[in-house]
Amino acid sequence: MNLVAKEFVASREDERGTLILSTFTGAARELFRCATGQSLRRLTARGCIHRALEMSEEEQSTRMQRMRNNVREHNIYRWAAHLLSDLTEIRIEIPERVETPQLS
Repeated sequence: MNLVAKEFVASREDERGTLILSTFTGAARELFRCATGQSLRRLTARGCIHRALEMSEEEQSTRMQRMRNNVREHNIYRWAAHLLSDLTEIRIEIPERVETPQLS
């Protein structure tokens, strides 16, 4: 579901449309945060759908631009860079090797 939401945002070159996500989806936190300081999270499902249908084209465009920028910036390359950076900070303690006597 996360990728479907982000694919929808990435594909909206006309910057129109609204995206309604359950708060239980992983993409919701990331995309709600960037859409505007005033999210629709606190509305009921019915209220959210009504608000989305009544939203002006200007507000749709503003929200979509912000979400598209977020999706563009937080891509797989950024994720991989963070992963590799985090891995370089991991230090593994290797216990000293104890030599065992060889039987002849």
